[in-house]
Amino acid sequence: MRMFRVVVDRKEYEVAVEEIKGPAGSAPTPAATAPKPAAKPRTSAPATPKPSAPPAGGDLGEGTVVAQMPGTIVDIDVNVGDKVTKGQKLLVLEAMKMENEIVAPHDGTVSEISVAAGTSVNIGNVLVVLS
Repeated sequence: MRMFRVVVDRKEYEVAVEEIKGPAGSAPTPAATAPKPAAKPRTSAPATPKPSAPPAGGDLGEGTVVAQMPGTIVDIDVNVGDKVTKGQKLLVLEAMKMENEIVAPHDGTVSEISVAAGTSVNIGNVLVVLS
């Protein structure tokens, strides 16, 4: 057994290293390890799983625009009753410090706006409904 002094992040450690004398390429014998302590039993009930996001084109209908990522609504560029064209910007969703423009998936009329500026949304939350 050889002792070494090792410095990691300005902290000094003393390390014992075993020298293996045997044929080159032979595997070292595993050292005995202390048994792991048993897992503690849970004292509280498991958390209720969150509902998953509805599948694209599912029960929400073709005109429903949902959040594809969690974030915060920064700006809303349309009003209820506005006619929109495919690709037109509806609102801006900030996610991970980036502003993402949410655009109309098809031509239509805005029949409902389900969010307001400053609202936090999660994946699958309804943002706008087009008819």
